[in-house]
Amino acid sequence: MGKLILVPTPIGNLGDITLRALEVLKTVDAVLAEDTRTSGRLMKHFEIDQKLIPFHAHNEHRMVERIVERIAGGDTLAIITDAGSPGISDPGFLLVRACVEADIEVESLPGATAFIPALTNSGFPTDRFIFEGFLPPKKGRNKRLEGLADESRTIVFYESPHRIVKTLVLMAEFFGEDRPATVSRELTKLYEETLRGTLAELAQHFETTPPKGEMVIVIKGKE
Repeated sequence: MGKLILVPTPIGNLGDITLRALEVLKTVDAVLAEDTRTSGRLMKHFEIDQKLIPFHAHNEHRMVERIVERIAGGDTLAIITDAGSPGISDPGFLLVRACVEADIEVESLPGATAFIPALTNSGFPTDRFIFEGFLPPKKGRNKRLEGLADESRTIVFYESPHRIVKTLVLMAEFFGEDRPATVSRELTKLYEETLRGTLAELAQHFETTPPKGEMVIVIKGKE
C-alpha cells in the first residue's frame, strides 16, 4: 500500500519551498494539483518532471474514491494546491478523511501558509487564536460574524480583493468600528504590505485604494 503526502507550496516567493518538499515531488508516483497550469510552472522552475493530475474543488468529490483505490494499490501520491498548505481553505480535507477511513497512511509536510505570517506580524496575541478562513460568500456571513462578536481570542480571516471593502464594513458593524485589525496582502511577494488600524479605517483605506492580491484579515479579540 502506498500513502498520501500533503506538500505545501510557496504562497509567493518560490524560495520558501523546502528541500523535503522538492524531494517528495520528485519521487512520488504522481502529484494531485489544484491547477495543473500553476503547478506546471512550479515544476518547471525546479526542473521536476512529474505527472500532474487535476484535483480541485469541482472534481474532488468524484475523484476521491478513484485516488484512494490507486493509493491502496501501491502508489504514493502527493497533493499540492496553487499556494500554501493543502486542506487550509483549499482542496485536501475530503481526500485525507477518505484515506484515514481506509487505513491509508497520510503524511503532512510543514511549510508555507498565509495566515501564520499575517498573525505573527499583527502584534495581537498569538498564544490563543482562531482561524475562520473565508466567510460564506453570501448566505451566512452575518450569522458567522454575529457569533464571533464577543470572541476574546485573535481572529484570522481570508478574503479576496473584490470583497474586502464590503467585508471590513460588515466586520465594523458587528465588532465595532474601533476594533483594532490588520490586513496583510501579497505576502512574501515584491509588494507585500500589512496595513494597521481600526476596522473603519481599513475599510476607508480600501474604498479609496483599489485592493490587489489575496488578503489576510487579523482582528484583535474583544477585551
